[in-house]
Parts: sequence; structure tokens; C-alpha cells
Amino acid sequence: MQALSRQQLVLLVLLTLVWGINWPIMKLGVTGFPALTFRTISMWIGLPVLGLVLVWRRVPFRIGREHWRELAVLTVFNMLVWHTLAVLAIQTLSSGRAAILGYTMPVFSAIVGAWWFGQRLGARAWGGVCAAALGVMLLLWHELTQLTGKPLGVAMMLIAAAAWALGTQMLRRTTLPQPTLAISFWMTLVTTLWMTAAAVLFERAAWVAPTPAIWGAIVYNALGVFAFAQVAWLMMARDLPPVASTLSVMFIPVLGVFSGAWWLNEVLHWQDWAAVALIMLAIASVLLPPRAAAARVAAPRGG
Repeated sequence: MQALSRQQLVLLVLLTLVWGINWPIMKLGVTGFPALTFRTISMWIGLPVLGLVLVWRRVPFRIGREHWRELAVLTVFNMLVWHTLAVLAIQTLSSGRAAILGYTMPVFSAIVGAWWFGQRLGARAWGGVCAAALGVMLLLWHELTQLTGKPLGVAMMLIAAAAWALGTQMLRRTTLPQPTLAISFWMTLVTTLWMTAAAVLFERAAWVAPTPAIWGAIVYNALGVFAFAQVAWLMMARDLPPVASTLSVMFIPVLGVFSGAWWLNEVLHWQDWAAVALIMLAIASVLLPPRAAAARVAAPRGG
């Protein structure tokens, strides 16, 4: 397992805050407003901001034609499936529980890595996966009856999580030589065009002017999610082992549940608090260095 650097830890904290509270914000944004259109407007606002970041940091935009196919595959599994299905599913699910279902991704990632890519996971890594999975099940404890009546939303979130998990594993092994910022820009552009086409095709008859509250949710998604969080996640997913990068973000659904409960006045139960403890344990399994490494750091160096 690989410990996070200070910069990665700061990115993780900001990523957790931005993505965690985005679930109730996104739920607000798609309530009474077409979901695909909501996502499309957010992406069109966030895309030029992301482009300006590349210009500011003097990151080249160009990706050679020989890498287009691999870029397309990465886009499908890391962004296209996730952003399409997640925004549709949250229309029928509560924001917190949609976040929980979406963040079954670390469990899928561990399984995909072990079975498909032959990745060897130690006992500590599997312990983190099991703790995260149990935490998710506890958070779903009081929702099972309701979720059984919404199988389409549940299925879409689980498919989105599985696709995202596979995409994370692929991104870790990518041969693309370009910086992650450039890859993020082109993945976002392709996904934006896809979402635009879907919104025009399926939601044009339902278009209405966004209210001020929906505009606030759109701008938050544009700047917080697409100009920052998505890029920060791709950088972490590319630089860290898949289990470390995925389990380390497991606090996001916890924040989603608690922020949604605060806004919606939902009552929290003991299962929610137990899930927090389990997910914190899963995070510790990937953030804290192994004992052997810690002992080497603590040991005095010979002269």
C-alpha cells in the first residue's frame, strides 16, 4: 500500500468536501428540472474554466491520433457512463443513498483488479474493502424496502459504479504520455458533447428556465465538480494504486448522507454511525503506512 503525500492529502480533503456535499445539491438541481440538461449546462460552463487552467499552467492540449482510441475507452468508463447514469438515477433515489450506491465503486475496483488484472491484494487491503462494503450495507439498512421499489435507479447507480471502477483500473495502467490535465480536458469535452446530444434528443420538450436555486446547483457542479473535483480525482487515480485511490475517497458518501440528512431533516440511526466508523477504518487501511515502513522511518540512521 502507498501512503498519500501532503499534497495528495490536501486534494483528498477538498475532493471529499466538494463531492460529498454535491449529492444533495445535485438532487436539488434535478428536482423539477431535466437531469441530462442540468448536467449538460454544468459541463459547458465548467469546460472553458478547465481549459483556462491548462493555458495558465502551460499544459499542451494536443493528444496524438495514435492515442485517440485509448482516450475514447478511458472516457467511456471513467466519465461517460458514470455521469449519464448517476444524474438519471438520483431523480428516483435520495441523495445520500445514491451516493452510497455510487461509492460501492471501491469494492468493484478491488474485485476487478484482482480478477481481471491479476492485482495482488494483501490482507490489509482486503480488510479495507470488507470494512467499506459493510459500511455501505449499514448505510443502506433503512433504505432496502424503498430501494426495492426503485430497481431502475439502483441498477443504474450500480452499473455506473462498476464502470467507474473499471475505468479507474484502466487509467492506472494507461500508456498515454500526456499530462492528466490534458486527458481530463478531452474526456470532459467528449462527455459534454455526448450529454448535449442526449439532452436534445430526450429532453428538449421538457426544457424550462432554471430557477435561481437550480442555477446555483448548476454553477456549483460546473466549478466544483468539473473544473476541480473530476480533475483532482483523475490525478489521484493515475498516481496512486487503485485500492489506495478508491478506498481513500470512501468518506464522500458519508458526507453525502449527513449533509442530505441535515438539509432534508432526516433522522440518523445507529447504523449510520457504525458505518462511519467502518468507513474510517477502510480509509485508515490505505492512508496509514504499513508498520514496517513506519519502523524504517522512525529508526535512527547510522553515521
